[in-house]
This record gives sequence, C-alpha cells and structure tokens, in this order.
Amino acid sequence: MSVSDFVVGLTGGIGSGKSTVADAFVELGAALVDTDAIAHELTAAGGAAMPALIAAFGPAIADPSGALDRAAMRRLAFADPGARQRLEGILHPMIRQLSDARCRAASAPYVILAVPLLVESGSYRERCRRILVVDCPESLQIERVMARNGISEAEVRAILAAQASREARLAIADDVLVNDGERTILYRAVAALHAEYLHLAGRT
Repeated sequence: MSVSDFVVGLTGGIGSGKSTVADAFVELGAALVDTDAIAHELTAAGGAAMPALIAAFGPAIADPSGALDRAAMRRLAFADPGARQRLEGILHPMIRQLSDARCRAASAPYVILAVPLLVESGSYRERCRRILVVDCPESLQIERVMARNGISEAEVRAILAAQASREARLAIADDVLVNDGERTILYRAVAALHAEYLHLAGRT
C-alpha cells in the first residue's frame, strides 16, 4: 500500500464545521485534499475553468478581475436548475482529475479528501476507504452560516435545501463526528479516529 492509498472522504452540510475537522486531522499528520479549495483555484482569475464557464454562461458571471463572481453564479444556479447542472458538468470532472492527482501525490500516512457535496456527486464512495460525516443540528448550521457569510436565514435555508439531507449523509457514513460546539470533545474524537485510520492504513 502506498502512502496515498488510504483515503478518507470527509463531508458535511454547510456550516457543520468540516474545515475545523480537516485542520485538526492535518495537525495530527494527515494530508488534506480539499475539493472546495480546488474549485476556488479553477475559478480564480486565470483559472483553468473560467474560459468554459464564460462560454457557457456569459461574461456577467466573471468579476472585473476575471474570477468567477460567486454571488452572481449562485443566484443563477438557484434560479435555474439547468444552470447548476451545466456548472457542475464543467467543474466536477476538472475537480476530480486534480483531486485524484493530489491524493496520489500525498506523502502522509493517509489522505483526508474533503468533499462538501460527496453524497450529491455519487462517485466518491469508490475512491474512499472510509466516509466521515461531520454532523450538527440544522439550527446550528443556519446560525453559523448567517454569522460567517452575512446572509439571511432564507438564503441559508435555500442552500440547505439544495444539498443532500442530513439523513442522507448519515446513511453513507462509516464514521460520524458531532460538532455542536464542544471543541474539546470534538478534538478528542478526531484523535481517536486518527489512531484508527493509522491502524487501518497499516501505519501502526
């Protein structure tokens, strides 16, 4: 088994605390491949996805720097389900290619592959040895996202409605971390899972 063969798919709804959990695993020695960060790279000014996105949706979805105007794209995608499908059809294959390459190149005992829309994509189970879901009450998700992004409760609920349900995520989970604000308990649980993943990866 090479160092990158053991991949843990990390997911959770918006505001669940995926980034907090991912950072905790990295501090313990895991490698992180973050598909959201890859999406930002692809849609930055000069990003590899921008020519195809502008061709598909027009120049209004780019900001003055040439990067994706995420607010404009979000409004378009929520208003038109077909637009979201076209957006995903452009981005998802590019994200998959880059994330696969980075998993293979990782020099760590195992890889945390952070995929916000893991359930929705449907194809990550075949790429991951374990699926880890970060879970918290929906009311806490809404509170966190409103505070973080400065958007209304209605906007957060629209995002939640477009994502897989909490039940659907939990149904595919091999492991669940509850992130309801008790950081000490959360970090202890992360440390326990880290030890388990090292064992499963044959590194202990």
